[in-house]
Amino acid sequence: MLFSVVVAIWAAFDNNAALNAFAISLALQGAILHWMTSTIEVIDGELRIKRAHIPLQYCGDVEVISKSNFGFERTRGADPAAFFAITFWISEGIKVAVKDDRDPTPYWLISTKKAAELAAALRTSK
Repeated sequence: MLFSVVVAIWAAFDNNAALNAFAISLALQGAILHWMTSTIEVIDGELRIKRAHIPLQYCGDVEVISKSNFGFERTRGADPAAFFAITFWISEGIKVAVKDDRDPTPYWLISTKKAAELAAALRTSK
């Protein structure tokens, strides 16, 4: 979409305006990708995904979900009370049960390309 704006600016003005618009569109695309990408960390006794965090003492069973089952888990098989840290372009991930009686969230569903590594990190950090 941004490229079409650059072409329209080039057609209406000149090469310099188009180059400036192209540079701005690249910066915007980088900012959008950065904003849409989740940072997942297991650090300081917590699982952190962007601004969400949960102490590892409240993390229960960790289940690695394959590509074939992840689509079901994030749509028809999902619990509406669950916490979803998913991106549409990643089709695998993990499910982390929440074992806190005060928290109505049953589990966290996290999409990641490194599901086995994240699950191992959560299991060893408890």
